[in-house]
Amino acid sequence: MKSKLTVAMLAMLLSVSTLKSLAQTVILNTERVEEKSTLNDPKMDWWKEARFGMFIHWGLYAVPAGTYNGKKVPGIGEWIMNRGKIPVADYKQYASQFNPVKYNAEEWVKMAKDAGMKYIVLTSKHHDGFAMFKSAHPFNIVDATPFKRDAVQELADACKKYNMNFGLYYSQAQDWTEPGGAASGGHWDSAQNGSMRTYINTKAVPQIKEILEKYNPTVLWFDTPTGMNQEYADKILEVLKKYPKLIYNNRLASGYKGDLETPEQYIPATGYPGKNWESCMTMNNTWGFKSDDTAWKSSKDLIQNLIDIASKGGNYLLNVGPTSEGLIPDASVKRLKTMGSWLKTNGQAIYGTTASPFAYLKLGRCTRKKDVLYFHILRWPTDGIVRVPMDNTIVKATLIASPKVKIISKKEGKYIEFTLPKKAIDTVATVLAVQIKGEPKLTIIDPIPSLKKKATASSDSTKPSLAFDGNGRKGWIAKSGEKKGWLAVDLGKPISIGSISMAEAGTFDKFVKRFTLEYKEGNDWKTIFEDKTIGAGYFKAFKPVIAQEFRINILETSKIPQLKEVQLYYDE
Repeated sequence: MKSKLTVAMLAMLLSVSTLKSLAQTVILNTERVEEKSTLNDPKMDWWKEARFGMFIHWGLYAVPAGTYNGKKVPGIGEWIMNRGKIPVADYKQYASQFNPVKYNAEEWVKMAKDAGMKYIVLTSKHHDGFAMFKSAHPFNIVDATPFKRDAVQELADACKKYNMNFGLYYSQAQDWTEPGGAASGGHWDSAQNGSMRTYINTKAVPQIKEILEKYNPTVLWFDTPTGMNQEYADKILEVLKKYPKLIYNNRLASGYKGDLETPEQYIPATGYPGKNWESCMTMNNTWGFKSDDTAWKSSKDLIQNLIDIASKGGNYLLNVGPTSEGLIPDASVKRLKTMGSWLKTNGQAIYGTTASPFAYLKLGRCTRKKDVLYFHILRWPTDGIVRVPMDNTIVKATLIASPKVKIISKKEGKYIEFTLPKKAIDTVATVLAVQIKGEPKLTIIDPIPSLKKKATASSDSTKPSLAFDGNGRKGWIAKSGEKKGWLAVDLGKPISIGSISMAEAGTFDKFVKRFTLEYKEGNDWKTIFEDKTIGAGYFKAFKPVIAQEFRINILETSKIPQLKEVQLYYDE
């Protein structure tokens, strides 16, 4: 995976699903290469039904587990060779120590199924060049380790036995132990020198042929196309054409769209309307096993991530990083069990659903199956009344976890009100299933007045408007060396604002130590509230304020002031 994690997990922004089937044409240097949109391709049907999968990052990097020559190497576990600048000869010695005798492929598959996952994607070869399968290239788990077993074959067989869709990750460009393989940041060992064309022709293409022929994966997951060009990509694409049902992602090379977008370690603000997409994320900081990484996300956060992603029409590919013994860490196992328990009750509101018709809901999220809207209530109302801005006839309303509880609904102004029990059935997310007549008739069409509006800042090295674009990929960053700064947005007219969502740069980044949200009155800025940390998924409701201009004033931070994404919402 990427060496630098980037996240913009917005707390309250949901997508409007506008499906469009478009032909995506890539114009390259010497010829026209067409990749037809597979948005509505039948090969994607099972994938869109699935919504939830398991990513497995497993390889030699599990042996050092973040430590080289007695020192902790910064960064994520599977990048230890690159970040520690470990010589090729030294790194290859880890193969003699890799003997995962506790590996049990069937247990892994059953664990994924019990967690409610519908597919698995395993790293067949990561950037370190080590193959987890029997390959003609000798640097592999069968020929180079005392284990002598084909881990990929065993997992493929187990997936087939338990009716689990099986996918493989393959690092097509970066290969730090093969001459000519690409390396982010450049080579550090003369043993890495060589022709990338030779590497592509003699290792990457042959190994891709091997894994497709031997294991018949349903998904092929490429990564970090460092050094890739049209020539190399087309050689690989030529192999893929023999497998019309194979799903592959958008990381083969620049300009090659593949079948799906792959935001990494963040949930895009509006999803990718009109595209298949999948957020791949970790449970802690790292992908590959790292012994000292104990920054585990809570089960609640993981479940709410799944809900958030499904509500925007995407899939959640959640990672586990097994140890060198072949065990999935206990902390991961525990969280998977909790997710499975929630899905056993509420799975109908996730599997096979489409994106929410609502751009914003104060109550939480929404997923949809034709005439049924599933409202995932993340913030239980103190009076037990949920208000939804729509005007439809209600056929039936049921709490999935307590179907016998009577739900009363009535029309009140722009809203339909549902009277629920005073206390939440499930404090993580209680799901209200509402069957309606006809298409959803929204009574508030544009609840996010700050989206793509004019923005200014105290200083900038990136445009302030990037924080309000709804994209979630890039944001505003102040000039280097600054420790304070502000970011303001002009809504164009006075609007009643009652809540805000914000995100800093990364999953666990909490650089902001103190800030205020302010509104402009005349020539003066008035404080609405003051708070401390922001992090990746900040949301706060407040007493509504009518104003045209608002700003986040960062008063104290441990890094250059920056915000990945900010949105203001109408008061309900």
